[in-house]
Amino acid sequence: MKNLGLILGVLLISFSAFAQEEPTNLKQSDLKGPDFKNYKVWMHETAPVKIYSEENKTALQGPAYKNEQPVKEISKKDLVEVKIGGSEKQKLTGPAYKNYGPWSKNW
Repeated sequence: MKNLGLILGVLLISFSAFAQEEPTNLKQSDLKGPDFKNYKVWMHETAPVKIYSEENKTALQGPAYKNEQPVKEISKKDLVEVKIGGSEKQKLTGPAYKNYGPWSKNW
């Protein structure tokens, strides 16, 4: 009887010791409750994601469009990385930024 109590006591202590371990790499999807609610995005670093698009995509019409296979192999040499940002508007400040429109030229 003492051996059974000793074994259960050791198991209980070992399980509770593992329950107190803090995760090292937190993602918002891993959190629950108040931790999820109070998650601060700017306090955790994220890896930038590269977005690729086809360079020479042909516009199909009619039966060719209907019969095109949605999952086709695209070679890496036909892909181009999409650049976001770096526009003229980001260089502007103040009223010039506010009044900038797509029709604006020569800033």
